[in-house]
Amino acid sequence: MSQADAAPLVALPQAPIPAGGTAEWFAGAGGLRLRAALFPAENPRGSVVLSGGRTEFIEKYLEVIGELVARGFTVLTHDWRGQGLSGRLLPDRLKGHADGFDDFVADFGLLLDRYEDRLPGPRIALAHSMGGCLTLQALTRGERRIDGAVFSAPMLGLTAQRSWPTRALVGLMGALQAGGYALGGAYDPFATTFEADRLTHDRARYDRTRALMLANRDLALGAVTWGWVASAFRTLAWLHAAPELRRLALPMVIVGAGEETLVDNAGQKLVASLAPDCRYVELAGAYHEILMETDDLRAAFWREFDALTSRLGRPKA
Repeated sequence: MSQADAAPLVALPQAPIPAGGTAEWFAGAGGLRLRAALFPAENPRGSVVLSGGRTEFIEKYLEVIGELVARGFTVLTHDWRGQGLSGRLLPDRLKGHADGFDDFVADFGLLLDRYEDRLPGPRIALAHSMGGCLTLQALTRGERRIDGAVFSAPMLGLTAQRSWPTRALVGLMGALQAGGYALGGAYDPFATTFEADRLTHDRARYDRTRALMLANRDLALGAVTWGWVASAFRTLAWLHAAPELRRLALPMVIVGAGEETLVDNAGQKLVASLAPDCRYVELAGAYHEILMETDDLRAAFWREFDALTSRLGRPKA
C-alpha cells in the first residue's frame, strides 16, 4: 500500500483497532473515492467480506472484526459510497442518497478486485441491513468470488412498499425531487437517543457508536432522500422476481430480528424460500442491529455464523 492510498481509522479506548488492521482508499464506480480496511488473521481458515448497513461505517464493527479474526478469518470491510468516510453523493453530506443501486453493486466488485489476492478462501460475505440487500444483489447478478453468506437483518423488504399509494408517491418524487429528503424529512444524527432509536437493547454498544461519530463527525449520516427510497423499492422488486435468485446455489443464512422496526421480515422469509440453499432464523427479542445487541442475542447469531462457516470447510486456493 502506498502512502497516497493510506486512509484513517478512528479508534477509542472502548473501540480499539484489531492488531494489523490498515485502511486504504480505492476507486469505486465512476472514480469515487471509497474507504476499505483489511484485518489479517494468522494462519487464516478463510476470509470474511463484512458490509455494514445504511448510515454505518467501518469503526462501528471493530468489535465484530476482532471476533472474526479470533475465529481465524481475515476480514475485509468497507464504507459504502455516500457514507462513512467514503465519498458522499450530494453537497449536503448528511443526506443518504442513491440514484439507483447499480454503482453500489459495481463498487462491491471493484472492492473484491482490489483485495482478491489478499482474501484466502473460502470467502464468506457477512452483511447487515442495506449491506445485505446490496450483497445479495451482487451475488444474484453473478458475483462468484463468495462461497457463502450470512445476513444480519437484511433489507430484503420494506413495509412501506406494500402500499400501492406509497409506491406511486415514491416513484413520482424519485423522478421529480430525487435529492430531497423523503417521508419523515431531515433529522440530526447527533440528536437521536437510545430510547427513540430502538436499534439495540445494549446501551454500551449504542453509546460506543455515538462516541465514534462524535470523535469524527464526518462519519455520521442522516435521513434518506426520495432517490434512495425509489432505488430501494426498485431493487427489492427486482430481487423478489429475479429468476437468478432461484438458481443461486450458495449456502446462505438469514438471521432476522424478532422485534424488527426498520425492515420487513416477510421479505427475508420470501428470499429464504426462493433461494435453493438459504435458511431463515429469527432471533426473538432482538432489535434491528443484531450484531450490536446484548451478549446473549449476539451469541445466538454467532452460532448461526459458525454453523454455516463449518459447512465450507478449511482453506482452499
